[in-house]
Amino acid sequence: MILICDDDAAVRSSLSLVLKRAGYDIVAVANPTEAIDFVRNNHPDLILMDMNYSQGVSGEEGLTLLKQVKIFVPDVPVILITAWGSISLAVRGMKAGAFDFLTKPWNNISLLNTIQTAIQLNNKTEESSKQDNFNYNNIIGKSPALLKIFDVIKNISKTNASVLITGESGTGKELIAEAIYLNSNRISKPYVKVNLGGISQSLFESEMFGHKKGAFTDAQYDRKGRFEIADGGTIFLDEIGDLDLSSQVKLLRVLQDHSFEVLGDSKPKQVDVRVISATNQDLPEMITKGTFREDLFYRINLITLKVPPLRERTEDIPALVDYFVKKQMSVNNLSNIEISSDAINFLLKLPFPGNIRELKNLVERTILVSNKSVITDLDFKNQYIDLSGNKFNSDKSISPLDEVEREMIIKAMESHNNNIAKVAAALGLSRQSLYRRLEKYRISY
Repeated sequence: MILICDDDAAVRSSLSLVLKRAGYDIVAVANPTEAIDFVRNNHPDLILMDMNYSQGVSGEEGLTLLKQVKIFVPDVPVILITAWGSISLAVRGMKAGAFDFLTKPWNNISLLNTIQTAIQLNNKTEESSKQDNFNYNNIIGKSPALLKIFDVIKNISKTNASVLITGESGTGKELIAEAIYLNSNRISKPYVKVNLGGISQSLFESEMFGHKKGAFTDAQYDRKGRFEIADGGTIFLDEIGDLDLSSQVKLLRVLQDHSFEVLGDSKPKQVDVRVISATNQDLPEMITKGTFREDLFYRINLITLKVPPLRERTEDIPALVDYFVKKQMSVNNLSNIEISSDAINFLLKLPFPGNIRELKNLVERTILVSNKSVITDLDFKNQYIDLSGNKFNSDKSISPLDEVEREMIIKAMESHNNNIAKVAAALGLSRQSLYRRLEKYRISY
């Protein structure tokens, strides 16, 4: 049963019609008093409520109703309805415990998807957490932190919930995003990966929403955007923290309305896409600094998965090393290769700021260069490169010139919030040169 609370009779009627056609039982009330009276004695599956009422155009009455509802039915998901210009009010509602928000005029596809997701996540069953056919997508490890992530993926994969994956560079965020897709109901539909850090502000609309021939000077043919290509499936927005504010607004629009306009064509296109995002940046801190929109943050992080760095799951290192070794043996047709216990102990003590990606590169490089059947700690020491780009050295000595360059890059990255284009311009480098230096100095971005 779904409870609708809105003082507009036309809105109540429209919502009731859409939801009844979708198979839901509906109870519709006109004001907060009736809503509170209902939840005192009943337990709906979901509440759909307006934020503005005739006596409280500021929305404060809606926030008060939300808090009162949560007292009587704290476990029932509440979806807020507000005008586009009042999204800041919806964000306050999210902080007060609302599940999600929709804007007027709402999109019926978005409405039904949001309701279905809310009810599914609120009614987790043992069946969802015991999927025998779970696809781990070659995510290696059995550390407690990783097992918790697996449990969450099992519970959310069959829903349409938006997911935000956070963690340092090289921790495996992309693999986790793919695992969600591979275990979802959208497996037969497209999976589109987009590195937002590599798309400039001027190209954002064309890349994401497409363009018609002649829409701009170089538009010599029609082109589909990433969202249209992903229709019915899943889109993975990697490095979403690198997106400029102007592009954030455009992204928020399509996530909110499930529609967009192709450049050169004013007719809106509907799209049904599940969104998974990832970043190695601290988005709450960026919100405080004014470089990331709070409303977009709440739109993309219905579910948040924080991937731990390798230094916090060192118990997974032996299994990861074994996987990388076997993969190298298969790819390069090598005979049996063993890793000595001293070598494993050495790896367990390394900081690995580059995380799994750094471990993988070290293992592969050592196997290929040493050309031995038994890899020892000395072999790894000979191939290990520290943050300064220098090989392993017991006295930790570094190259002064390299250290100066590394510090300059780090400061520039901090000053420009890891925006590659801006950092490259500030340092007088091409983007390709900057990327090479970031890899050389093992700087996460």
